[in-house]
Amino acid sequence: MYSSATSPTPTTTRTALRPPTAAVGRPGPKQVPPPSRPAAPRAADGRSGDARGQAARTALGLRPAETAGPRVPGARIPAGRPGDGRLLRPPTRPGQPMTQERIDPSALQTPAVRAALAGVARICPAFTPRQVLREGSRHILVAGTIGRAPVVAKCLAPQAVRSEYFEQLVADFHHEVAVYRAFVRHRPPVRLPRLVAADHDRCVLVMERVPGRPAARERHPVNAPTPGEVRALLTAVRTLNLWRPPTDVFQPRLDYPLEIARYHSVGQLTDRDAGDLRGLLHGLGHGPLQLCHGDALLSNMLLAPSGPVLVDWEQAGWYLPGYDLAVLWSVLSGDTAARRQISQLAQSGGTMARDAFLVNLVLVLMREIRLYDVPGAGEEQRIMIRRLYDDAALARRAVRAAVGTR
Repeated sequence: MYSSATSPTPTTTRTALRPPTAAVGRPGPKQVPPPSRPAAPRAADGRSGDARGQAARTALGLRPAETAGPRVPGARIPAGRPGDGRLLRPPTRPGQPMTQERIDPSALQTPAVRAALAGVARICPAFTPRQVLREGSRHILVAGTIGRAPVVAKCLAPQAVRSEYFEQLVADFHHEVAVYRAFVRHRPPVRLPRLVAADHDRCVLVMERVPGRPAARERHPVNAPTPGEVRALLTAVRTLNLWRPPTDVFQPRLDYPLEIARYHSVGQLTDRDAGDLRGLLHGLGHGPLQLCHGDALLSNMLLAPSGPVLVDWEQAGWYLPGYDLAVLWSVLSGDTAARRQISQLAQSGGTMARDAFLVNLVLVLMREIRLYDVPGAGEEQRIMIRRLYDDAALARRAVRAAVGTR
């Protein structure tokens, strides 16, 4: 990971995580709750969570709350399954024109898509749907045009009303809309889709459609991007992280003491692990936070002709430095060169930045283990689970080494 803490001792031959075994058809993880996110602020009118949820359902034009299953108090939205929903767009080759995509007219006629299009028509009457890019349990993405301009409409799926995480889904969607509007006022130094229109109440977002292809289609890709693509992605992420917008534009998105306590309570962190992390966290004190994308997976980065484009800003906000780097390190298990480069970037900021990166890395790896280590995993998924546990052991040793040098 980096030379002083994550490098193995001279008596071992393991320099980093083993490269992954080539595999196809990697099964996705079971949907389970991820690390807690701060709950959405209480409404100014003092309405309860159930009242706010019912109001959001009404605004979305969905069925009333009694159709939803029982809501678990304190439950959080599960992380989306890689490839969640029906991906109806065939893989796009680099440089392939978007007009060559195959259109499936029947996909535009499903009840869920028609309900989503009705919401889009309220704010963009000129929107002409062309293709369903994704129809999942959380979001629906529809590509279309406004005049000659290609756009993408993102809507909260009607199925979400039956989810116990409905209120958190709505809160995350509202946050993404707020982020895009903030980027209109404070232009970031990275490329992202331009906001066209948004309906905060009905959870509809219309954005520019950027030509390009995802850097990966899996959460933990078997085939990593090329070294040049990795360098470009890391440059874009670091450019965002070093940007200093006004502090009141974004909010902190992760309660670190709460996350450590959470993983400690379920046995993923030992007493010593939790103590070491709290020690590093205490040493960081009131150090500066860093603006992060918050979900810097390769599937949320497009490789466009003009350079990388970051999409899906639901978790954007202030984090300890190095959170985005920790996410990228966790998913690039097959690329030791990229991991070495990420570790060097994390270490280049000094001891404080290194310690913050380590805290982020342990928490990110705990989340990934919780997502994938579930009963009924297939052989390829078990290989990935063992790799995640190896990564977690390496990160724990790095944390202990960092605590020993303080």
